[in-house]
Amino acid sequence: MLRNPNIQRMDREKEDQERTTRELEQSMYTTESQNEHLEDKNTPSSTTPQILKDSSISEHEETKETVLSQTEETKPQMEKKCSCPPQGKLNKLITNGVAFFMVWCAAWSFSGPEVLPGGNLFGLLIIFYSAIIGGKLLELIRIPSVPHLPPLLGMLLAGFTVRNVPFLSNYIRVNNMWSSTLRNTALTIILIQAGLGLDPQALKHLKRVCFRLAIGPCLMEACSTAVISHFLMNFPWQWGFLLGFVLGAVSPAVVVPSMLLLQESGYGIKKGIPTLLIAASSLDDIIAITGFNTCLSIVFSSGSVLNNVLASFRDILIGALAGAVLGIFVQYFPSGDQTKLPAKRAFLILSMCVTAVLGSHHIGLHAAGGLCTLALTFVAGINWSTEKVRVQRIIKTTWCIFQPLLFGLVGSEVSVATLKSNAIVLRRKYLLLYRGCPKLQSRLY
Repeated sequence: MLRNPNIQRMDREKEDQERTTRELEQSMYTTESQNEHLEDKNTPSSTTPQILKDSSISEHEETKETVLSQTEETKPQMEKKCSCPPQGKLNKLITNGVAFFMVWCAAWSFSGPEVLPGGNLFGLLIIFYSAIIGGKLLELIRIPSVPHLPPLLGMLLAGFTVRNVPFLSNYIRVNNMWSSTLRNTALTIILIQAGLGLDPQALKHLKRVCFRLAIGPCLMEACSTAVISHFLMNFPWQWGFLLGFVLGAVSPAVVVPSMLLLQESGYGIKKGIPTLLIAASSLDDIIAITGFNTCLSIVFSSGSVLNNVLASFRDILIGALAGAVLGIFVQYFPSGDQTKLPAKRAFLILSMCVTAVLGSHHIGLHAAGGLCTLALTFVAGINWSTEKVRVQRIIKTTWCIFQPLLFGLVGSEVSVATLKSNAIVLRRKYLLLYRGCPKLQSRLY
């Protein structure tokens, strides 16, 4: 059977291609073998240059790889900075702004005109966010050879600015009762932190030093202020001691967070210095509150001085006993087998202590609330072991909310417009004399 001529022609072409391919492969193989033979001959004479050449090539390749890797790393960062939607600080700023606006909207939906300019909630929101911004701005200030400025100073200045700028002061007003309640709540949170931060073992060894450090400076400052204000400013003795206990009080809002920070960092724990200063500052504040309320009752009461002094000691005794009893209760309720134990304990402590401080003012036991808070938290934290740290974290988060309110409201209480010129001169004389500057004081006369 005869085949098609076209098929025969295709078969011949295919055979020719296969033959050509085999010849090319054989020629390539012979060329490679000859090159290898030549390289073997030249290897002894050119070892060092080849090594240098290889090393230079490898260094060049490594440099190229590092440049490429850095370029690849910086490329996502540039994309993040120029990305849409924005990232980083700009995203955080927009988020906080929207959050502030939504808080205002939610407050407006509940209270209506109270969040409009001139209302109490509007004033609180402006003071709160102004204090936060003031604290953040002050953290950015760096003065050479000077420690970092505390954020609370920026919060005070923000509140002072909001109150004394004419345009703002017409629209930002906070009721005195609202301001007093919020400041007392912030004081309660500070005393809770102080009570939980006390070390029972260190306090046991330093109890005498603690009482001397709390009572001695407070009474000396109150007495010296009363004497100087009586002879320099013509104050009555009762008003002089009233002023003395106001100026002699240590601010736990300044001392306690700083000491807790040092205690967390491990400074002074062996000698109990943070515990000593926390306990002394808290007791100093309670003594100043007790002395102030005693002098206040003497000034505006018709009763005898002895009855007013005994009433103050009664408040202290009631506060200590109530705090100890409630502290023992919180030790065992809620029990250790319950879920979300730190949150429940923190809620109980906050509710009990705020009720004790604010409620004591309503029933006339002004000095009992602070001591009750300190005793309650100290007794409750004795048997909490590791759970105590978790409760402290929750209380610390609460303090982050009330700190701007406290210092912002305190700063907003200072009004330059209400100060008279003669009162400013008298205050300058008093402060200079009180700080022991006789040369500067003599110039004022």
